[in-house]
Parts: sequence; C-alpha cells; structure tokens
Amino acid sequence: MAQEAGSFDYIVVGAGSAGCVLANRLSASGRHRVLLIEAGGEDRNIWIHVPIGYAKLFTDARHNWLYNSEPEPELGGRQIIQPRGKVMGGSSSINGLLYIRGQAEDFDHWRQLGNAGWSFTDVLPFFRRAEDQQRGADELHGVGGPLSVSDVSEPHPLCEAFIAACEQAGFPRTDDFNGASQEGAGYFQLTTRKGRRWSTARGYLKSARKRHNLAVVSNALTTRILFEGRRAVGVEYVKDGATHVARANAEVIVSGGAFNSPQLLQLSGVGPAELLREHGIDVVADMPGVGADLQDHYQARFNYRCAEPITINDMMNSPLGRIAAGLRYALLRKGFLTVGAGYAGGFFKTDPAMATPDVQLHFILFSADSVGQKLHAWPGFLASVCQLRPESRGTVRIKSSDPAQAPAIQPRYLSAGADRDVMVAGMQLLRRVMGQPALGRYIEEELTPGPKITSDADLLEFARAKGTTVFHPTSTCRMGSDVKAVVDERLRVRGFTGLRVADASIMPTVVSGNTNAACVMIGEKASDMILADASAKAAAVAA
Repeated sequence: MAQEAGSFDYIVVGAGSAGCVLANRLSASGRHRVLLIEAGGEDRNIWIHVPIGYAKLFTDARHNWLYNSEPEPELGGRQIIQPRGKVMGGSSSINGLLYIRGQAEDFDHWRQLGNAGWSFTDVLPFFRRAEDQQRGADELHGVGGPLSVSDVSEPHPLCEAFIAACEQAGFPRTDDFNGASQEGAGYFQLTTRKGRRWSTARGYLKSARKRHNLAVVSNALTTRILFEGRRAVGVEYVKDGATHVARANAEVIVSGGAFNSPQLLQLSGVGPAELLREHGIDVVADMPGVGADLQDHYQARFNYRCAEPITINDMMNSPLGRIAAGLRYALLRKGFLTVGAGYAGGFFKTDPAMATPDVQLHFILFSADSVGQKLHAWPGFLASVCQLRPESRGTVRIKSSDPAQAPAIQPRYLSAGADRDVMVAGMQLLRRVMGQPALGRYIEEELTPGPKITSDADLLEFARAKGTTVFHPTSTCRMGSDVKAVVDERLRVRGFTGLRVADASIMPTVVSGNTNAACVMIGEKASDMILADASAKAAAVAA
C-alpha cells in the first residue's frame, strides 16, 4: 500500500540545476505549497565544495548516477561514461564549475525554430537575475542573484602561455566568454564564491529550505507520474523501501535532466508506444519525441609532458605539494584546489567565414590517460577540443519497467559527417595553437595523439578511439511545435495539463558551450511562466 505524502500545489521532481531554482522561486511568495523530490542525498561531502574535488566524484556512486552509454557504433563499440549528479544540486554539485551561457545566436535560433519568448533578448533578463557577478553589473551581467560567478583565483604561467599562443595563432584575447562576443581565448569564470563551489543547492535551495511552504524529500526515487486522463495529478516515489504518493493541485514539473526526465515520462506511459508496450507499460500518450534527439558535446584530449614542475600532477604526486596546496587553499582560497574543469580556454572558428565560433578549447593543468583516471607521474597538462553544434542525434530509452534500472543512453557521437569534419578541423586548429612559440618552453613532448598522428584520417581515428563526452547532454524532451516536440514554448508537455518539463532536456539544440548556466536560466524562466499562468488562471476564475 502506498503511503499518502500529502497534497501540494507544485511538485518538482529533481533537485538539480533547474529544480533547485524552481523550488526557490515557486515557494518565494509563501502562497504556494511546493514539494521537491531528489533521488540523491544531501551535499555534505567536502569534495563537492572544494572546486578541484569534481575529479573525485566521477566514480562516487553516492553522488553520481554513474551512467554509461550503450556501445557507440562510430567509436569502435566503446561505451562512454555519462556521469550525472545524484545529490542536492544535481550536476551543479559535481560538474566542472565553468560558467558559460552559450552564444546569443543559440537562443535566437531557438526562437527562429518557433519558440516564442526564447530569443537572447528574451532570456537575458533571467541570466542577469540569476547572476551574482564578481565583476559587477552591466547590460549583460547582474549582481545580487543566487548564483555566484567568480574569476579564477589567480593567473598561472601555463595559462598565460596558452592565451599568448592563441594570439600568436591569430585569435583574439577575451576577458569575458559571456560578453558581447564569445570568440577568443582567456580564463574561464566559475560558479564559485571565495574558493567554494556555488551549486544551485547552495545558491537557491539552502535559504529556501527554511520556508514553511517548501518540503524537501531526499533519497527518494520518483517512479511514475500519476494521471487522471491527460492531467498530471501527482507522483509516486520510493523512500526507505516504502512507496509514497504525493498529490499536485496545480502542476508536476519534471526536472530530472536529459536522461532521467525522459526515463520518468516513459515509465509513466508517455513516450514511444512500441517501446512502452514492449516493457508492459500502459500507454497514456504515444509521443515518439520523448527520449529522442539526444545531443551532446564530444571532445578529443591532447596530453603534453611539461618541461617544468608547475602542474597539478606535480602537486598531487608530492606529499609536501599536497600539504602546501591544502594550506594555501585553507588560508588564502587560492591555488590548484580552486581550479575547475578548465583553467583557461577559448572559442574559435575553424573557418574564418563562419559567423560564430564552432569549437571550444579547454586548457587544463593536469594530464591523465582518460577522464577520471590517475594523473601521470610526470609534469603534464592537457588541451581538448569539442565541436559546439553537433548534428549527431541519439536516444534515451528505458530498458525495463523497473525505475531503478538505468536507461539505454545512445548519443551516436560522430554519426553525422559534419561532426567528423569539424572535429578534425578543431584538432588541427588545436595543434596550430599548441605549436606557437609562447608554449615552446613548456612543451617537452606531445604524448597523445603523438607526433606520428598527422593526417586528417589518423586524427579522426584518434578521436574515435580516445574521445569522450564533455558531459553536456540535452534535448531529449525537446521544445518546439513540430510533431516530435515534447513541450511547447511554455514548457508544457504537449497534449497534457498540469505537467511541464524544465531542465536541459527541453533545449531545442544544445547551446554553444557548457550547459549549466543555461539550465539555471531555464529554471528561472520556467518559474516565471508557471506563476504567470497560475495568476492568469486565478483571474479568469474570479471573473
């Protein structure tokens, strides 16, 4: 027997980058009862809050869903890791902390696809409202918002050399990847405050949890959405082995992310009918777009042996180095422990005729054979390249009716010919940057791909054999007005009442850069639309 967990106005499923925003904004007035349900636990692990600690969370099952893709046809059948946050703050609690919004043209393209209210002019106020920008407010940035955005704690000689090398290769320097133009090389800004991670759990949820009208349930797996006809009326979830039912008087908002949101909809009978019947699930609505159009950024990483012992490898491989770094962090909030998944980087055009950059470079002060693996025993650093606007499309599909079983994640990396072409062009561009005089004194050897890999064909084979995700899955509950679109421009699931999706899964196309900032914006905009629709409905009833 299911236990009744109460009745609420709004139920938000998933306390991630968007879900924490929704919980805060929907409960802010005190007029609405809000329930936030999170499958993971509290964000108490110290490595969540120390920026460099993201590397320790890649294999931590307490805070990470530890998903893997299905064997990828274009990658020699390799399975690619797909980490996602399973903790308060979701992936904003385990990600690499980079604050990148994407290009203004990304959002204008969303509007061009028919999504009214999603042009850059439309979404900029929500980016600004969210932001507490260390540099102060201007026409593109805000202060006083819940999401702290800060500069790196200090420059580094290797990063300075990388930026200078980009300039020597003919690319501009920029101080703001979220400014009027994204193009150029520079230091990344991070979602930190005084050297500490500033997740949405920290920025949005911590203060909101004091409100009497917000209930938060952790370590609770939502198993299905409850419907009366085509109206969502609540959810079922499991906590401590017991099944609970919570009722929603107004709306259920699904914010589980690009993997878990389509999974939950499919488990609830909303998705491709053939798939649902295959697993014995009653079909509420045949919606082929649920779990379709998966997009992600794919990267190739180049490792270098450094000629000087000034890298994170050197710090981690020395007991004294670790002690010194810990003391510097504790006393000054500076040094390697404040670094995110990218210290410096850049956005560049592989063809000067392009209107906007089509590749992103990350410059990182450590080296390893693969993501999450032990650092090399020698001084080392790496640089990676990813294509910003992939054309490859994949899927997320349940494997059974068991909510605890991971879905089948199939990104289909490099399945589009254009993606393969841009990856090769990006690797050639990266080689051109790394070969400039500014970096010459620091590079002792290119370890991978290595000097023997020079032709386009060999570089593509290297990308297929060694490339990996940049952890930016999107678009599996895509917004639009076509027959495969899952939500409309107000994020309402098409054909339903009382049901929305608000997270990375609604993006019509993946933004040109890291996705967390855009997810926060989606949470901000969604909360405004939900409250506006509720007010309009109340006014209509009163009239």
